[in-house]
Amino acid sequence: MDRRCAVVGVAESEFGTVPNKTAFQLQVDAATAALEDSGLQRDDIDGLFSCGGPMMYPLELGEYLGISPRYIDSTQVGGSTWELFVQHAVAALQVGQIEVALLVYGSTAKSDLKRGVRFGDMPPAGRGPGQFENVHGPTLISKYAMAAMRHMHEFGTTSEQLARVSVDTRYNASLNPLATYRDLITVEDVLDSRMIADPLHLLDCCIRSDGGGAVILTTEERARSCRKRPVWVLGTAGAQSHLSMSQWPDFTDLVARRSAAEALAKAGVGINDIDVFELYDSFTITVLLTLEALGLCGRGESGAFVSDGKLRVGGSLPTNTDGGGLSCNQPGMRGLFLLIEAARQLRGEAGERQVQPRPELALCNGTGGYLSSCGTVVLGVD
Repeated sequence: MDRRCAVVGVAESEFGTVPNKTAFQLQVDAATAALEDSGLQRDDIDGLFSCGGPMMYPLELGEYLGISPRYIDSTQVGGSTWELFVQHAVAALQVGQIEVALLVYGSTAKSDLKRGVRFGDMPPAGRGPGQFENVHGPTLISKYAMAAMRHMHEFGTTSEQLARVSVDTRYNASLNPLATYRDLITVEDVLDSRMIADPLHLLDCCIRSDGGGAVILTTEERARSCRKRPVWVLGTAGAQSHLSMSQWPDFTDLVARRSAAEALAKAGVGINDIDVFELYDSFTITVLLTLEALGLCGRGESGAFVSDGKLRVGGSLPTNTDGGGLSCNQPGMRGLFLLIEAARQLRGEAGERQVQPRPELALCNGTGGYLSSCGTVVLGVD
């Protein structure tokens, strides 16, 4: 990557249950805090990257933020969107189309439940291959459950091994004062929680929260004069496989295998060089499939791989150090929060959950849709 680009500002809005604010207000809060973190000003922003709303959403959001960007992007492929936005923003920064990119997201997903708005429901019919699936009423969760059941069938993965992901992620959350859930849980607690879609229990599933987040990227020249230590974008890549489950050739093979290989190659590092991992954890099976796709363990080996607590802060493979979507926050498309936590870890700002010794390389992998799309970003510090 010829012209280096860096993350120079990160922030969240208030998250959890925030019934008195709109998604736009949460995004303003997050963007304002990220600008303060970077030392840049609102008028410096000339690239806006966001999604999640109706048609012409980035125009409406830009107007609400009080900016007139030269470049906008509203790609929307679920949780992997924000890692793909980094890829797109870096491309625009490298060729001089923009100088400062704002990635911002906000949602009132939890408060919407009380208003009768449901997130993730499938329409009764669809076009193309979807029309043969959606009439049977599959939910978002049931599609992940099918992948989990297939992994169990092919490789002998157990519910206890899936639960281990939740247990270790909750341990990490216990070290984060902002996490929604901080009380420690056991494997038995996960298995005793009610079944949502066999084999996924309630505690195998991400939480639902309100909240917003923002990430600011800029060029190397401008990054050097920003307030915080630059976190360099070393490699980015994306990959997509399907939307309809019937079009996914293998329910146990995540396309992060492709995106991660490309991002690591661009960064010039190997997977074993990475110090901290921020992986999309919509469900426990998402983490297991991602670990295999990254090459951290072999196909079908992830269940046994996570059984010794290595995903905890202090373990050999610290992962989702803020508590992830399983325990910290999940406003709907959580990929942006992976970048925020990775930057904090690399800057040494993670407090009690700080990985020691301080990491120099982090990998973020977002997963969107129904295990459909993956974006991988490798970050590092000098």
